[in-house]
Amino acid sequence: MSEPAPSRRATPARPNVVLIVSDDHGYADRGALGRHTDVRTPALDRLAAEGVSCTEAYVTAPSCSPSRAGLIAGQHQARWGARWFDDSCFPDHLPSLAERFADLGYATGYFGKVHYGPEDVSDRATPPHHGFEETFYGLAGQQTGRLNYLRHSAALAEELGPFAARVNAVQPMLEGDTPVDCDRFLTDELGERTRDFVTRHTAHASDPGDASDERDERPFFLMLAFNAVHNFCWQLPPEELERRGLPTQSGYEGDGSDYRGWYDGQVAPKLEHGRDYYLAQLELMDAQIGALLDTLDATGAADDTVVVYLTDNGGSNCNHADNTPLAGTKYTLQEGGIRVPFLWRWPGGGVTGGVERSGVVSSLDLYPTLLAAAGAERTAYDHCDGTDLLAFLRDGDPGLAERELHWDNGFQWAVRQGRWKLSFTDPESGEVEALREIERAEPILGLGLFDLVTDPGETRNLAEERPDVVDRLTTAHETWRASVLGTPQQPTGRVPDSTR
Repeated sequence: MSEPAPSRRATPARPNVVLIVSDDHGYADRGALGRHTDVRTPALDRLAAEGVSCTEAYVTAPSCSPSRAGLIAGQHQARWGARWFDDSCFPDHLPSLAERFADLGYATGYFGKVHYGPEDVSDRATPPHHGFEETFYGLAGQQTGRLNYLRHSAALAEELGPFAARVNAVQPMLEGDTPVDCDRFLTDELGERTRDFVTRHTAHASDPGDASDERDERPFFLMLAFNAVHNFCWQLPPEELERRGLPTQSGYEGDGSDYRGWYDGQVAPKLEHGRDYYLAQLELMDAQIGALLDTLDATGAADDTVVVYLTDNGGSNCNHADNTPLAGTKYTLQEGGIRVPFLWRWPGGGVTGGVERSGVVSSLDLYPTLLAAAGAERTAYDHCDGTDLLAFLRDGDPGLAERELHWDNGFQWAVRQGRWKLSFTDPESGEVEALREIERAEPILGLGLFDLVTDPGETRNLAEERPDVVDRLTTAHETWRASVLGTPQQPTGRVPDSTR
């Protein structure tokens, strides 16, 4: 898509947009929730106090690649075959959210982790090739899904060798298509670059009468995609380890023959101080979010800026995250794998602060909602599977309580319809054993029906008691599959007649 010419004006006629995506943040791990006295997230707590917290918010997959692919395109990623991390890919045939903002005359910037699938430099899956003008990012798809928190350089990658460089995730970062070294704590680097972008693209950042000011005063769309708090959280700056009394852990330096054993020692339950490392990374990420909010305040742009925070999937058991009161973890279709924090702040847009709203919402709703806030015509997002949430955010919308959402990863699927959730995980799938042994994830095997209003922790399986609901939701999912995947068949989710 062609890039619009920059426009110069005293103030943005449309809001700026900051979309913050973290990685594997546990549902319970926010200070304002009061579940843990050692969780310190003042910036996220501030967002909640000044905006709306969506308490029934979901992503479209319990792993990052397909979840992120659906988010950037506004359609369920299963439509193009991205059902699990091993078949996820960027949707080449759809306009990205950034391209739609560019069409509206917005400046666009992307800073952080990229992981839609096996992307490579200059692919459409990389931010400079799907609508982002200014970029600083790392390709996690080439590095076992992660970015190193401390070191990124071509020299280090060559020194370690192909396997160790990949699993330690030390490849250079990228500006546009150009590799750049970064031997600085990545969370701080992302925060600083993001603040610089905001300052340069904010109309109020300097005296408007200063003729020397060359700031780009277009409204902006900014994505900040932290690699925090994905494992390996022990990769902390030396001064932070010393301040917190935490020991240093070494990276992997072998050729792959003993990697599995090494990895087991770096995740729960074997990693000593694992929860402390995780909370340190969370606190440092939160500090950068706070600094960004302060920059919006200092430039006078806070009222005119939509700020959204969510994470890409549920918290990970192997990384010491806590999803209480939800059951399950990343990689599972239990609530702990797919229900996420979802915070919205827009003071100038009629979004009241300090409000919690129940109602089933999805990361697919970001695309239409943010574009609607920017004044886009419906044709810009009428291909989406999501819903414009502006009315819900401002006033609440009881209709969302009965909304229907679907998940499908091949070996497991789920549907939520109103208060009910039906899920099925194939107990014979090889994926189950791999998740159990490597990622400490334990799905609910077979068929499960849960009333999420009375039982959000999915503790009481009602499948045998309510075969009528099982049949209704199974039919709904088969209908969805026929529409989205082109095939209505999938692993059986119907209760055998003998159990009715």
